[in-house]
Amino acid sequence: MSSYDALAASYDELMADVEYRRRADALARQFRRSPIPVETVLDLACGTGTIACLLAARGYRVIAVDGSEEMLTQAARKAAALERPPLFLHQSMPGLRLGVPVDAAVSTVDALNYLTRRADLRETLRRVYRWLRPGGQFLFDVNTPYKLRRMDGQVYLDETEDSYCVWRTFYAPGRKICTYQVDLFQRNGDGTWDRAFEEHRERAWEREELEADLAEAGFGPVTVTGDLTGRPPAPEEDRWNFRCQKPVNSK
Repeated sequence: MSSYDALAASYDELMADVEYRRRADALARQFRRSPIPVETVLDLACGTGTIACLLAARGYRVIAVDGSEEMLTQAARKAAALERPPLFLHQSMPGLRLGVPVDAAVSTVDALNYLTRRADLRETLRRVYRWLRPGGQFLFDVNTPYKLRRMDGQVYLDETEDSYCVWRTFYAPGRKICTYQVDLFQRNGDGTWDRAFEEHRERAWEREELEADLAEAGFGPVTVTGDLTGRPPAPEEDRWNFRCQKPVNSK
């Protein structure tokens, strides 16, 4: 079973503490500071489309891409009530192909950590750069190595009325990979329960690696802050926010 096959239907309830509205507000504030007007936005690895829908509701034309058909199904249902819903595309991050340029690109809730191979990370950054207009911003966040190392051997429980989720996490220092083993129990209409198992992996990317690969892709100076703040990240930061730009005079 691939990542999010079973988890997609319960994902939004289990991720209720992510503060999506604050994240969408922070992204919109950065768009207003862009050197070019922002009308079209790429949401890379959009998941169930919460950020994509929040941005679309603010008037942006959003192209939202994800590698999971199940997550995109949830996203399309969520977007159905919008006057101008996002355009959803089923694509992997390293396989990104839009056909039209965008004014800004975003990727939220540690999506880039799911790229566990350096080659895939580099190709993804090259493709984001390719589809950005000159002057366009790329805004994303990642889980920090500090956080993923700290998760080794932990057990987390998430519970809603109709679902019960157990996360077991293991960190491999040599490969810098955090593995999430997920047992998900979902209640059926007749009161019985179904059980599913998924395994997720996140790579602990060092700040220097990300900055080097962004520069190699062509992006200009990179700004890194703590999560949803304007301050430099603390040593014990769980999430970094990155902001970079395709040079205005680039082709």
